[in-house]
Amino acid sequence: MNILFEYLYRDAGNNKKWGEVVFTNKMNMDRNMLEKQLKQGLIDEEFFISKKSRLPKLEFLLIDSELDHDLYEFHSLEETNSPQNDEENRDIVEFINDISIR
Repeated sequence: MNILFEYLYRDAGNNKKWGEVVFTNKMNMDRNMLEKQLKQGLIDEEFFISKKSRLPKLEFLLIDSELDHDLYEFHSLEETNSPQNDEENRDIVEFINDISIR
């Protein structure tokens, strides 16, 4: 079963843009185990650097460089039958390693 990764960008005005990507799960790892591993590599178990993730960009037209940032926020992992759609063709474990700060 594949894994749906849901994330968001929250700007300085608390406006949100949502995104989701489906990754393969070749080792059939348990969703709870994947989430635990993911959170251990995130900033405050919640944030990751957008550029490092190589996910589709979530941006607003107007950006205030003094207030806005380059962090995305992890929202959830879900098992899904939807096909993999990551542009990098990554497995969820590879993606977790890519965004980990450790």
